[in-house]
Amino acid sequence: MAQAYCVKDKQKVEVQNAQQITMKNGKPAVQGTCPLCGGKVFRIGG
Repeated sequence: MAQAYCVKDKQKVEVQNAQQITMKNGKPAVQGTCPLCGGKVFRIGG
């Protein structure tokens, strides 16, 4: 499972509903939700 940093909780969390996306510059990333607060989390580099 992918991990990302949640800005609201100030800690690394496991990403829920993780989706592989491609940024505008063509690089891969992972986007999902934080299991603790429900906010969006994002990690560059998939």
